[in-house]
Amino acid sequence: MSEPKAPTPAPGDTYKGWLFKWTNYIKGYQRRWFVLSNGLLSYYRTQAEMGHTCRGTINLATANIAVEDSCNFVISNGGTQTYHLKASSEVERQRWITALELAKAKAFRMQAESDDSGDDSTSPGGGQGSGSRNSEVQSTLRTLGSKVEDLSTCNDLIAKHGSALQRSLSELEGVRLGGETSEKIRQVTERATLFRITSNAMINACRDFLALAQAHSKRWQKALQAEREQRVRLEETLEQLAKQHNHLERAFRGATVLPSSQSNPAIDSKGPVPVKGDVSDEDEENEFFDACEDVQEFITVPADPKYHRSGSNVSGISSELGMDDGTTSLDEQSLGSNPESPQSREVVPVRKRRSRIPDKPNYSLNLWSIMKNCIGKELSKIPMPVNFNEPLSMLQRLSEDLEYYELLDRGAKCQSSLEQMCYVAAFTVSSYSTTVHRTGKPFNPLLGETFELDRVQESGYRSLCEQVSHHPPAAAHHAISERGWTLRQEIALASKFRGKYLSIMPLGSIHCIFEKSNNHYTWKKVTTTVHNIIVGKLWIDQSGEIDVVNHRTGDRCHLKFAPYSYFSRDVARKVTGVVTDKDGKAHYVLSGTWDEKMECSRVMQSSRGGENGTDGRQKTVYQTLKAKELWRKTPLPEGAENMYYFSTLALTLNEPEEGVAPTDSRRRPDQRLMEQGRWEEANAEKQRLEEKQRTVRREREREANHNGSPAEEVKEPADKALIEDSISDSPLKTEEVEIASEPSETTYKTETLHGSHPPAYSSGHQDNYKPMWFERQVDPRTGEPTHIYRGGYWEAKEQGNWDSCPDIF
Repeated sequence: MSEPKAPTPAPGDTYKGWLFKWTNYIKGYQRRWFVLSNGLLSYYRTQAEMGHTCRGTINLATANIAVEDSCNFVISNGGTQTYHLKASSEVERQRWITALELAKAKAFRMQAESDDSGDDSTSPGGGQGSGSRNSEVQSTLRTLGSKVEDLSTCNDLIAKHGSALQRSLSELEGVRLGGETSEKIRQVTERATLFRITSNAMINACRDFLALAQAHSKRWQKALQAEREQRVRLEETLEQLAKQHNHLERAFRGATVLPSSQSNPAIDSKGPVPVKGDVSDEDEENEFFDACEDVQEFITVPADPKYHRSGSNVSGISSELGMDDGTTSLDEQSLGSNPESPQSREVVPVRKRRSRIPDKPNYSLNLWSIMKNCIGKELSKIPMPVNFNEPLSMLQRLSEDLEYYELLDRGAKCQSSLEQMCYVAAFTVSSYSTTVHRTGKPFNPLLGETFELDRVQESGYRSLCEQVSHHPPAAAHHAISERGWTLRQEIALASKFRGKYLSIMPLGSIHCIFEKSNNHYTWKKVTTTVHNIIVGKLWIDQSGEIDVVNHRTGDRCHLKFAPYSYFSRDVARKVTGVVTDKDGKAHYVLSGTWDEKMECSRVMQSSRGGENGTDGRQKTVYQTLKAKELWRKTPLPEGAENMYYFSTLALTLNEPEEGVAPTDSRRRPDQRLMEQGRWEEANAEKQRLEEKQRTVRREREREANHNGSPAEEVKEPADKALIEDSISDSPLKTEEVEIASEPSETTYKTETLHGSHPPAYSSGHQDNYKPMWFERQVDPRTGEPTHIYRGGYWEAKEQGNWDSCPDIF
């Protein structure tokens, strides 16, 4: 069996291949897999043994290499170990000899350097810092010397083999050959001599380079020392500034209530200091940036520098970007600060939130074993274990959209609606950043379950979520901020299970209203896909398109979430977008990723004429200024991989809190037990709650039928409610589920709505359920039926009156 030719080994490279090793007189030569790495020659019976079983190793630093004949050679380290080896061909044998000699020379040098390392480390100098700097330079010089020695070894080998070649040619000259053959041999001899001369010249040049590097090493050391000293001075200055800032902050918190004009002296005293991430920065007048590369719909190129050299244009742009009256510094510090940083208007003691939850237990679960045990059972009696979940409900996950609320705070201060659109678009993208590692399924909320997120003291906003429908599952969310914005949404989920992946399609619109400008923005969420449902490691992708529309001005931002592709050269999780006015003129280009950051670039000119796209149409070319960062993801807390990859905000969502409604998700017992690591008890409690919810639903339906149902409504079997309850909590819920009862073979279907409007789960439902804090209305902007907060929750919380809340837990 012929072996593929291995490449010629380079100095320091690992060399592998098959050789025949002499074992004994009975078995003779046996085929073994040899690996040459780091001066050690090891062998294995097969390549598969490399991970666990090594049959023998010899150190080449003290080994002797001898050639016996055309294919055989011997490696010995002085008597204790001797390998008699045979290659498949003379060429292969020569490759191994060359690789072994190079490795031997390198191993010998490394051993000599390790013996001298003690002398190098104790060299006199200016303390520990200068010693480390000298060691770095000396290490670099040793590396260069090592490479030159490698070249010298190669040169010796070339000289050795060249001499052998010349001897062979000389012997051929002695043989009586024709005149033409003798002339050819003479030419080969001359070329071999020229090759040796050239190799000698190459090694001499390398030695000259090493001498030059050693001569200039002192200059490098001085330059490095100056840079290190400057860095130390900067660190000391920053430490002093941090101490002063800490002192001012403690003095500020310990003072009495200040007027609004002095609410933040640390910022006011500094004045408008531009920080990285501002939308406009006049300090970098001559810098331009290609906003995003290789976008399917458009191409961006740097704008003409004349736009920055013109003072009137710059001032106009700065005015439009909302930089007047020193708001840049305030906005920048707001954007760069932590989402949980205290920025209240009054000096109120801020509650310290928790930063850890119990680590996730290591419970193994086989999906197939669950499905196997469910064969023959009634579908309504199949409980999905909490092993697939994370200890948060869907209402709490929906509240996580406010993780980067500061983007809306900054948007509320913008004078330009186009700039405000950039911040709103960045906010829509930021809501997906918490999902990149979150493969666990949130708890499906019980009907009537609520979740409040009161962050008025820390962040100036508070929100309320309520599960307004159970089939199909739908939740209503309302958030209002003291800084001039309101966010409301109603999300219903449709899903498709395709075997390898599960697609989750949120239905419903999200509304954001700014009080000062009366700008009303709406958008919808993109599709979330969970891959490797059955086999492999779960991972999540976001794909689709979002149109953010300002209904007052007609401005629009079209965002595209590129689906992951193994063959794509683009960065993963890429998001691109263009902000246009009501006439379709582009003003900003957005680019970034939904799991890391978003940037915006001001469009100075746009034109047709770029390279053709896949559909044959020409791309639009945008000339843009340098990109500015709008949003960047806050790093996950330490140990997040053991805490379900929760963010800093997510860790606080299920923290016990007094005064919340009895229906709040924090009071859900199965979710609390799972967070504490008591999963078996959580599974039992989850099954109890689901059965209780089915019983309550049957009672509502029985009462509704007793009072008289509308004639046009179709009566559904009571068993369907049971079936739907179990299906809705399954992570493998499909688009269409068919259930056949054994006696009658009648088939029922639960259809998932595919339109843009949420399904009709209004008060006209067969069980006449009405939400507690939301009421169903037709939205005047979009014309969609939706649930809008009708008030009363926060007033009930202040009074401590929860008598009207149902008992769902």
